[in-house]
Amino acid sequence: MNTTSPELKGPRGKLPGGAQGANSDRTVLAAIARQAMMERGLEPDFPPAALQELAGIGRPAAATNDARDLRDLLWASIDNDDSLDLDQLTVAESLPDGRVRILVAVADVDALVRQGSKIDAHALHNTTSVYTAAAIFPMLPEALSTGLTSLNENQDRMAVVADMAFEADGSLVTSSLYPARVRNHAKLAYRSVAAWLAAEGAAPASIQAIAGLDVNLRLQDSVAQRLVEMRHRQGALSLETIEPNAVFSGNALSELTLNRRNRATQLIEDFMIAANGATATYLASKQFPSLRRVLRSPDRWDRIAQLASGFGDRLPEEPDGVALEAFLDRRHKADPERFPDLSLAVVKLIGRGEYTLDLPGGAPPGHFGLAVKDYTHSTAPNRRFPDLITQRLLKAAIAGVPLPYTLPELAELAKHCTEREDDATKVERSVRKSAAALLLSNRIGETFDALVTGASPKGTWVRLVQPPAEGRLERGFKGLDVGDHLRVKLISTDVQRGFIDFARD
Repeated sequence: MNTTSPELKGPRGKLPGGAQGANSDRTVLAAIARQAMMERGLEPDFPPAALQELAGIGRPAAATNDARDLRDLLWASIDNDDSLDLDQLTVAESLPDGRVRILVAVADVDALVRQGSKIDAHALHNTTSVYTAAAIFPMLPEALSTGLTSLNENQDRMAVVADMAFEADGSLVTSSLYPARVRNHAKLAYRSVAAWLAAEGAAPASIQAIAGLDVNLRLQDSVAQRLVEMRHRQGALSLETIEPNAVFSGNALSELTLNRRNRATQLIEDFMIAANGATATYLASKQFPSLRRVLRSPDRWDRIAQLASGFGDRLPEEPDGVALEAFLDRRHKADPERFPDLSLAVVKLIGRGEYTLDLPGGAPPGHFGLAVKDYTHSTAPNRRFPDLITQRLLKAAIAGVPLPYTLPELAELAKHCTEREDDATKVERSVRKSAAALLLSNRIGETFDALVTGASPKGTWVRLVQPPAEGRLERGFKGLDVGDHLRVKLISTDVQRGFIDFARD
């Protein structure tokens, strides 16, 4: 089963290139994205002071005296086909008694993006890269995020390594964290690696060219399968959500496609979950505070139980991740084609994650969707500011030096990062809606199959089955709730505002 966490963020890649006409679909949507960012207080451009500071950074971070030299390990990155901001590398090693060592290297962004610098100030303001249909607005200048702080192929880089050993059943035996020099020996892509792992395609050329890499990746895959099985037994949720992706032919919008998880994305996701957990427990062991990523028990559990009841199933009265996962597994087996619709409804009802400050000796609420108690964000410092904060805390803990932030600062940062993430998500969603409105603008009056994705006093929202576009149900919404299926008629679109309006058919 594909496993999608609401936490594990969607497509990453390079800024679109090529000539753009003044009125092309791409240019129109990019302008809408910029405006949406500014309306929410996000900065689409880097300030002159940050660019001036960038000009003085001419090379990757030098190796520190305490860094281990791990460049000869068979490190590789797996990411989207067009991704250039490479945050992580992974490698595996067999140990006695069926144990396996998994190492995750995370780019040492802090080595070049110093706390309090002009570049850091811009990153702090936005707190995240913003990924929209026509343009990507990176948190850090591309000269860093896709260059000097990216774990690029055949380049030596400084990293912070999470070194973990797992039993044959997937349980964690030991973990440690330390600085190291690493070298990416192969830049791989999710789709081709997934096809190869599933015996649906040949091994990518990079895997064939490097002796032992195929065996190493299969070892990684076997560990990832054990990790995901163990987490789901503990109540981690198997959610296969639909994420529309705008496809351009030149600069013209041609269609909306779906980004789906696969075996390679699952491998990376589960190793990142493990590394984030190891980071959180390491900071706690050093009596350091941390920014935890939490997802509380869902307030709308009663509606989730109603959804289950509609399928002839039953959930407990109180939130129970193990019971919910068992229900989801049964539904996936019974109706895999419609399972993404159910997943979307459950994701909406569970709610969004947030950042909270965890003090030494504290008891954070954990992450309901991932079924883990100790969880932070640490593995994407090129594109998420909470990860950069965590990296600074981690490096201070490793070095035995004082905290780089005060406790009040960390509490405020947790709140700020949560709010900014929400702003960025709304920008991305609004541009997706503008792209969908643009694609549907010549189909007024047509009817579509749809799913209710939101129902509140503010309005009722539906998502079409095909194309996967979301809009507001203006008429006929009485009695509907999240997860209901219906037929709708498209009555209007507004590209600039990202509005798509439907009436119940």
